[in-house]
Amino acid sequence: MAIKITDECINCGACEPECPNNAIYEGGVEWAMADGTTVKGAYKLMDGTSVDADQRNAPVSVDTYYIVPNKCTECQGFHEEPQCAAVCPVDCCVPDEMYRETVEELMEKKEKLHVM
Repeated sequence: MAIKITDECINCGACEPECPNNAIYEGGVEWAMADGTTVKGAYKLMDGTSVDADQRNAPVSVDTYYIVPNKCTECQGFHEEPQCAAVCPVDCCVPDEMYRETVEELMEKKEKLHVM
């Protein structure tokens, strides 16, 4: 499943540079599928809708750092554990029960985000 950042976040920013998918954004910052990935053109989101990879989307959170579930792969294929959780000083990076995915699904998502 994807990782989420809870309300306990102290906005230290330690997690953001650790994400290999650029799925973590500062509160209030718009996000796009193309940010930090090789995605171009139309991209199908987990809910089935399609967006342009360069389209700027509304922030998931305004007050604290947040993780875009459509870009989070729990660092599968990059690291042995989610790096955001590994560096978080207050342990606010936790599994997001709303987005349950198998390792295989996370690896497929990684491949879609980083076409070589």
